[in-house]
Amino acid sequence: MDLPRRTVLTVTELTREIKDLIEGQFPDLWVEGEISNLRIPPSGHVYFTLKDESSQIRAVLFRTQARALRFNPEDGIQVICRGRVSLYEKRGEYQIILEALEPKGIGALQLAYLQLKEKLEKEGLFDPAHKKPIPMVPQKIGIVTSPTGAVIRDMLHIIERRFQNVHILLYPTRVQGEGASAEIAEGLDYLNEQTDVDVIIVGRGGGSMEDLWSFNEEIVARAIHRSGIPIISAVGHETDYTIADFVSDLRAPTPSAAAELVVRDKREIKRTLSHLSSVLESEVLQILQDGRTTVNHLKRTLGDPRKVIEGYLLRTDETEGRLRTVITGFLRRKQTESLHHERNLLLRSPGQKIEKMRWMASQMSRRLAQSMVHSLELRQQMWKGILGRLDSLSPLGILHRGYSITRKLPSLQILRNADEINAGERVEVKLAVGQLICAVEKTELS
Repeated sequence: MDLPRRTVLTVTELTREIKDLIEGQFPDLWVEGEISNLRIPPSGHVYFTLKDESSQIRAVLFRTQARALRFNPEDGIQVICRGRVSLYEKRGEYQIILEALEPKGIGALQLAYLQLKEKLEKEGLFDPAHKKPIPMVPQKIGIVTSPTGAVIRDMLHIIERRFQNVHILLYPTRVQGEGASAEIAEGLDYLNEQTDVDVIIVGRGGGSMEDLWSFNEEIVARAIHRSGIPIISAVGHETDYTIADFVSDLRAPTPSAAAELVVRDKREIKRTLSHLSSVLESEVLQILQDGRTTVNHLKRTLGDPRKVIEGYLLRTDETEGRLRTVITGFLRRKQTESLHHERNLLLRSPGQKIEKMRWMASQMSRRLAQSMVHSLELRQQMWKGILGRLDSLSPLGILHRGYSITRKLPSLQILRNADEINAGERVEVKLAVGQLICAVEKTELS
C-alpha cells in the first residue's frame, strides 16, 4: 500500500503563500479604529496600532503619504483608514499599508485647525499682552493680498474716501492654493525689514475653509507674531475665524471693515482737533487769569517800597537817638565818678600820693575820652553806611543820579513802554528837582 506523499514547506514558503493569499484577498479596503502606540521615527514614516474594543492590527503610513495629512495623528483619535493588507515576512505579522487617513466625525482641516490653535495658544501667541496698538493716523499702509479681484479695489476706494493722500504699499501674493502661505509670510517679513509702513493689512475675501486655509498655516501665524509693525487681519466674512485672526493685533470682520479701521475719517479728526484746540485755549486763559490774581494778591501783600524805606528811616532815627542818650549818660556817670575821686584825693591830700592819684586820674580821663571818641566815630561810620545804603535805595536818590519818572497826563499813569502813549499826548517828567510838562512828538520802540 502506497502512503500519500507529504508536502513539506519551509517557513518562508508558507509565509509567502499566506502573504499572497491575504494581499490578493484585501488589495483595497477601508478600516475604522482608534490610534494607539503612535510612533514617528526620523525617517518620517508613521507607525501605530489600529484597535477597537476586541482586536487590533498594526498600521503604517509612509512618509510620502504622511506629508499630505492636514492634521497631526495622535493617540486616542478615532480615524478611518484606506489601504491594503500586507504581511511582514520577517516577523510573520500582518499589517495595513495605508494610503489615506482622516479623523472620524470631524474633518481633517477642522482637526488641524483646532490642533494648531491649541498649540499656539499654549505658546502665548494669542496673549493680549503682545498686541500692538494701531496708529491713529498712519502715514503709510502695507497690504498683503492678491493684486486682482474686488478685495484690493474695495480697500483702496474706502481708504481714499476716508483719508486722502495716504501712501499704500501692496505686496502681491496668492491667497489660496499650494505655496500661498509661504508667500504671505514672505510678504509680512519683507514689509517689516524693507519698508517703513506704519500698519499692515493681511487678508482676502470670503470662501470655504479650504479656500481660507493659507491663513490657518503655522508659517503665517509665526510671521504675524514676530512682526514689529501692527497687523490687522481681514480674512473672509464676519463669521470666518482663522489662526491669523487670533495672532494679529486687530481682527477686522471683512477686508472692507479693515480699510475703515485702519484710518479714521479726516473730517472726524478735524472736529476732534478743533475741540481739543478750544479746550486748550480755555485752559491757557484760565491759567493766565489765575496768574493775574496771584500777582495782584502779591502786590497788596508786599505794599509800597517807599513806605518800607520810610519805616527803615524812622527806625534808624530812633536808634540813633537812643544811642546818643546812652553815650551822654555814660559820659555823665564817668564825669561824676571823676569828681568824686578828685574830692577824695583832696580830702586825703598827702603830697606824692595826691600827685600820683591826680596823674592816674588824668590818664584815665584821657583814655576814657579817646575810647569814647573812637566808639562814637565807629558808631557814626556804621550809621553813615546804613544811611548811605538806604539813600541808594530811595526813589529820590535814583532821581538824583539822573533818572526821571514819566507819567501820562491827566491820568498820571507811570509809563514803562513807548506803546502806552501816542504822539500828541502830554506827559509829566519828574526830576530830582522840579518837574517838566511835555508833549509827545513821536514814539519809537527800540
